[in-house]
Amino acid sequence: MDYLRRTWADIDLDCIVHNYRELKSRLTPGCRTMAVVKADAYGHGDGYVSRALQQEGADWFAVSNINEAISLRRQEVARPILILGCTPPEMAHTLAELGISQTVYSEEYAGELSRAAVEQKAVIDCHVKIDTGMSRIGFFAQHGHEARAAEEIARVCALPGLSCTGVFTHFACADECAGDSRDYTRMQFRSFLDTVELLEKRGITFALRHCCNSAAALAYPEMHLDMVRLGVVLYGLPPSPEYAGMADLRPAMSLYTTVTMVKTLEAGIAVSYGRRYVTEHDGQRLASIAIGYADGYRRNFTNKGRVIVRGQYAPITGAVCMDQLMVDVTGIDGARSGDVVTLIGSEGGKSITLDDFAALNGTINYEEACLIGRRVPRVYIQGGKEIAAVDYVIATL
Repeated sequence: MDYLRRTWADIDLDCIVHNYRELKSRLTPGCRTMAVVKADAYGHGDGYVSRALQQEGADWFAVSNINEAISLRRQEVARPILILGCTPPEMAHTLAELGISQTVYSEEYAGELSRAAVEQKAVIDCHVKIDTGMSRIGFFAQHGHEARAAEEIARVCALPGLSCTGVFTHFACADECAGDSRDYTRMQFRSFLDTVELLEKRGITFALRHCCNSAAALAYPEMHLDMVRLGVVLYGLPPSPEYAGMADLRPAMSLYTTVTMVKTLEAGIAVSYGRRYVTEHDGQRLASIAIGYADGYRRNFTNKGRVIVRGQYAPITGAVCMDQLMVDVTGIDGARSGDVVTLIGSEGGKSITLDDFAALNGTINYEEACLIGRRVPRVYIQGGKEIAAVDYVIATL
């Protein structure tokens, strides 16, 4: 497979399919699936991932914005797509032409979209977003405001140019197992159902009701309703450390780089920017490897991250640079220029995961996945073989 073997990420499509099947088997019979592939499929590459899921039977896809939706359509994704964020009303014709569904989250926005749709002689399929506890976008239905939300949504559903076929909310803490978090999730679900029931009394119904993200799909089967939105679990990552082991998930991404040079240094030699590491003894061997923060390998790993070289852990020494970093390979026999280095994945019985990244950086595993840079080629694996490589830097314009 032709790609630059400097730094690259392997994406195992068989793992993606396995994870989809694992979650699908847990759903209430008849419940549909919406695969969340925003942010370039959480850094895994939207095209190959989405096509694999479409072939497997995913019913819907979700993205953040219209450019991501257009990307899917250009890459042969024919299933329905929902945009979770805002689309400029003047692009109503694009939504209609490509058969893309749009989230409506306020009367003001719905009115603007309706006027644009009428002017452009288009009809936009819409899903109504209800804010039951995130306090982000959506019709506010918290703390007893369900009736007001229902009134606003009813007016929106009557607007010309809009066809409101779906309704949904988003849980704020479904990935937390503490009692108060579980109570909050149940409160959100009740507020959602109450608002939908008030709309039904007005004769307004929706073909699709969806609440569950990945965590809720695992932990709250009674909330599956008509469809669930599967995101992080598709990529083999637990929604939170508390959910580790709840399902048989297989991480789809591995990350590799190469050794550029190995130096043997005496004690007291400063290493990298800011002299934040100094060699500790004579004969210490440091390897420069070809990855840095411009590739998404954070500067925060300075002096505390580690990689795998020839089946052994090698600690990072000194500040992570934009394009390179140094690791201690003292005691790793034969380490030399050209060696493949594992940053995410397993080798020789050792492993490093995106959860390890998240723990070091005080964040979540899927933020780390999303940060893997665009100059890192994605190499797609299926049946244990490389089937394709995408290099964003030299991609055809």
